[in-house]
Amino acid sequence: MQLVILDRDGVINEDADDYIKSVDEFVPLPGSLAAIARLNRAGYTVAVATNQSGVGRGLFELATLEAMHEKLARLLAQEGGRVDHIVYCPHAPGEGCDCRKPRPGLMWQIAAHYKTSLTGVPVIGDSLRDLEAARAVGARPMLVRSGKGERTLAAGDGLDGVPVYADLAAAVADLVTPS
Repeated sequence: MQLVILDRDGVINEDADDYIKSVDEFVPLPGSLAAIARLNRAGYTVAVATNQSGVGRGLFELATLEAMHEKLARLLAQEGGRVDHIVYCPHAPGEGCDCRKPRPGLMWQIAAHYKTSLTGVPVIGDSLRDLEAARAVGARPMLVRSGKGERTLAAGDGLDGVPVYADLAAAVADLVTPS
């Protein structure tokens, strides 16, 4: 199985400092849905690992989060694509869970779901916490400039050896194009 793990906000859809709180605010980034469909056509299993502390902060309900993911599935189906598995951390930052990235809990959930090692698995994110979670399980972090990616680059910490791409479409092109 060829597995790839994507962050959600800032990689697949637009991000906002005050959170994506409704289905209407869930707006795919240009080219992201086609990129996921391209991964599917290339034989990749696509998982999403996303921090969704807006639930824990009381900004939106779990049902709203599920509705956002249903919207993603509908829009992807129109592009001939799909996300095979979504895991999320609904906890607020102070709750001390093991699933909030940069902790590796979400990654371990994906590994358990697929009964596989994540060593070398591409993890595409826009923040240092995505990269750190990937490293914690031996996965291969990849950074996109979309979402919070430019801020992550400007901070500069923890980026040694991490390839940087304009967006998800560029990262996917690198993954699926034979070298």
